[in-house]
Amino acid sequence: MQVTWEDQQNINTFSRFNNRFHELQDDIKFAKEKCDNLEDAGNELILSDEEMVRFQIGEVFAHMPREDVETKIEEMKEATFKSLEKLQQEKESIVSQMAELKKVLYAKFKDSINLEED
Repeated sequence: MQVTWEDQQNINTFSRFNNRFHELQDDIKFAKEKCDNLEDAGNELILSDEEMVRFQIGEVFAHMPREDVETKIEEMKEATFKSLEKLQQEKESIVSQMAELKKVLYAKFKDSINLEED
């Protein structure tokens, strides 16, 4: 079976989409963990009776008023959630584009090409 330039471009595009799909899966997992950690931190802060709490900024812990830390954690949760939604939308888009390319490639190459992961 002869592979045309267009076929090769479709295979390369599918490969790029597949790589991005796996990167997105990792990024989504990280974002979900970050959301969970921020939720846990917010819950711990609610239980705390201290007015000044330690808050990590980069690699340094700073003492800040509890209300300021609560606000900051809420802002961080919101930003992380928005980022997570954006990543999930991109993942859905890539999955649909990969499905279209699979149809095209399997129509031409049938069993001669394997686009499934084991």
